[in-house]
Order: sequence, then structure tokens, then C-alpha cells
Amino acid sequence: MKKLAVIAFLSLAVLASSCDDGKLNFFTVEQDIEFGMQLDSTVLANPTEYPVLSRTGNVVAYEHLDRILSILLTATDLRYPQKFPWKVTIIKNDEVLNAFAAPGGYMYFYTGLIKFLDNEAQFAGVMAHEMAHADRRHSTEMLTKQYGFGVLAGLILGDNPNMLTQIIAELAMGLGNLQYSRDNEYEADEYGVKYLYGTEYHARELAGFFEKMNELANSPRPPEFLSTHPSPENRIEKILETWTNLGGKQGKLFVERYQEFKNSLPAN
Repeated sequence: MKKLAVIAFLSLAVLASSCDDGKLNFFTVEQDIEFGMQLDSTVLANPTEYPVLSRTGNVVAYEHLDRILSILLTATDLRYPQKFPWKVTIIKNDEVLNAFAAPGGYMYFYTGLIKFLDNEAQFAGVMAHEMAHADRRHSTEMLTKQYGFGVLAGLILGDNPNMLTQIIAELAMGLGNLQYSRDNEYEADEYGVKYLYGTEYHARELAGFFEKMNELANSPRPPEFLSTHPSPENRIEKILETWTNLGGKQGKLFVERYQEFKNSLPAN
């Protein structure tokens, strides 16, 4: 009887928690933070897969990264600007043009992507996109669809104490190649533009990132990003539509400041 009562309570709690944006997510915000913390520890403990640049040896680079994050955290459309830890990390791999986010606001940026972009507004657009994945809780929404209500009930009731460890391990293995739904990607683009729009950055420059990626589509070795994400052409169109609907304000690119950021990274 007690177990049935707990399951009934959880059902009501899930329904209540999913009413804010109409999406079903069995995991709590606190679990997002817990997942992110454990995933971050997993990333840091795996230098072969994720060769992280240390903060102590790359002070200037992280000063740039933290400054950009602090600007974006002023966005009024963010739901958890104070609640999430919002930690940014650089991964040293000049061959990878990618970035990814773990639940709770833990974000990772490859040196290849940083060096590939032309200006700080483009990079801020990428960061804003990853922030949206975290803030809109896309990872745990994806896990909800994958594992279902039974897993949540088991976690809460303590019937399967190893499940959380299993979920963390499986998610960590594919962090760099997470394949969100098309709707998730479009929503992250939309909110990325909204986050940028309230700052000095030129908000349309998120489209600039996809324009640059699109130029590589017919290259001998197109980035893996292009095979795991929706078409850049469609995303560019939707980003520009969002920017125009917000008013089409012209922002700044910060080209020289971004070059200083790139120059602060290891040469190879």
C-alpha cells in the first residue's frame, strides 16, 4: 500500500512539474544538478576521451570564457541563472568543432571550435545555445523518454540503487555526441538568440556559426556535427526569423577581443 501511495504521489508530482512548458520530465531540477556534477567528475577523470585544459595553466583563456558566461547569465529568459552551477570547461582538441552541455549548466567547448569561429558574438551564440539545452532541461527530458516512469519510481523508492550510476555512465559515454530531438535543437537556437538579444552581442551571429559550418558540408572531411544535427540551412532561417521578430537589433561582434581569446589557447 505504501508503495502504491508513493507512486500515486509521484504521478501527481510529475504532472505538476511538467505543466510549466507542457513537456514531460520525470527528473527534478535538483537531479539535473546532481547529474551534471557527477558527469563533470566523469569528464575530468577521463583525460583520454576529454583532454581538459586546466584553469591553473590557462588563466587568460578561462578569464575570457568566464566573462562571456557572466554576460549571458544576465539574460532575463533564463529560468535557472542562480540555481544552476554554470561551469564552463575547455577541451583541448583542435580537430573537433563542437561543444556540449551536461544537465545543471556544465558546459564544454573544444579548442577546435573556439579557433574556428570569427568573433566573440559567434562564440557567445554557441554558448547561449548550450545554455538553452541545460536551462530548458533537454538532457533529462531525453532521459525521461528513454527510461520512463518506472526508473524514476525505482530511484525514489530505492528499489534500484545502481540505476543512477548506470544512467550517469551511459550519458557520460556519449556527452560529446548527444543527439537531441529536432525540436530540442530548434528551441535551443530560439532561446540562444533571446539570451544574446539582451546583451551587447549581435544576436544574429548564432546564424553565423551555422553559416560557417555549412561551408564545410562539401569538404573532404565534413564535421561530424553536420551528421548529428538538423540541417544548418533550416536552422539559419529560423534563427534569423527569431532575431527579426525580436526587432532585428544590430549588436557588436568583438572581433579583436575574440582574437585575444584564441591567442590565449595552446598553439596545438
